[in-house]
Amino acid sequence: MKFLIVISSKEPENAWNAFRLAILAADKKDEATVFLLNSGVECLKDVGKHNVKTLSGQFGAKGGNLLACGTCLKSRNLGNVCPISNMETLYSLVKKCDKAIYL
Repeated sequence: MKFLIVISSKEPENAWNAFRLAILAADKKDEATVFLLNSGVECLKDVGKHNVKTLSGQFGAKGGNLLACGTCLKSRNLGNVCPISNMETLYSLVKKCDKAIYL
């Protein structure tokens, strides 16, 4: 199965749970992509018990695909926190996935 998980919030607990789900999908040999959008591009931090940055690394090590909206990064003056993408790619991912989850 192909999963797309869009994280649109910098809220640590939302991102933490999104990456936990993405890692579970990867463990089950499903194809998973996490796309950071809106303030979600700011979520890759370890904050308290919500080790989002660490989980994102584990997700990548399991073959997961992590992308961020370049326009969202630029509007926040953020560097390349992960591979940069765009709306065209997001559209393509939504079109080809079996399940899309927006958090």
